[in-house]
Amino acid sequence: MRALPWLLVALTGVAAPVVAMLLLFDASDPASIPPLNGPILAVGLMGVSMIGAAATGRLWVGVLLGLLSVGGLILLAYTLGMPTVLHPLSVGFAVIIASISFAVRGALFARSASDRGWWVALFVVGGEAAVVATAAARPDMLPDWLLALLPAQWASMAIQAALTNSADSVANSALIALAGTAAATLVVVWLWPRRWPYLLMFSAWLGFSALVYHSPAPELPRVDQVSAAAPVSPLASGTARYLHNFR
Repeated sequence: MRALPWLLVALTGVAAPVVAMLLLFDASDPASIPPLNGPILAVGLMGVSMIGAAATGRLWVGVLLGLLSVGGLILLAYTLGMPTVLHPLSVGFAVIIASISFAVRGALFARSASDRGWWVALFVVGGEAAVVATAAARPDMLPDWLLALLPAQWASMAIQAALTNSADSVANSALIALAGTAAATLVVVWLWPRRWPYLLMFSAWLGFSALVYHSPAPELPRVDQVSAAAPVSPLASGTARYLHNFR
């Protein structure tokens, strides 16, 4: 039974994102992945950080797993054809903030639900991942107010903006929301089992959701704009040619 959480960590943080990248990759166009990397990385990061922290009850485990997962996925994206990131520090900062935010929630689940905390984390990850995936596939299908409520969507926007060098206010708002909710949730963890901090946490969540909702909608660059702005690595070009010939 103790192995099941780690199997789910591997599934949500490694297997599922890798399969998504391979399915969406077009070998004839080495720069076909970038617009979808934000949602893929955000969902994978959320899965490993939240479930890992909930399964162990240790915040640092979730953060470390999240960073390792995203690092591996970005390397895979490079080999498949993602253009070189122009500002890796921005990407790293967004990933660190998001991993801490998700891991804190996992640590809270471990406190509040004990050994069943990772089950709670699994249901949360599954629900938010479904919404983020739907929003990525059908951008006009879900209302903006619903997306603004989800930390996974905040992480997706922040990571995507960093990957594409798109510095807009909605990305900044998403980072502020992730950091703010992490701080509020950490207060609940520290003061557990007191119940009144939950009011602070939920108030912060609604307030930061409103901040994201009222920020201007991001305008992510097209694939051709991204590929023109940043060179594709030789390894990526070689991998793309190999997969194209293989197919």
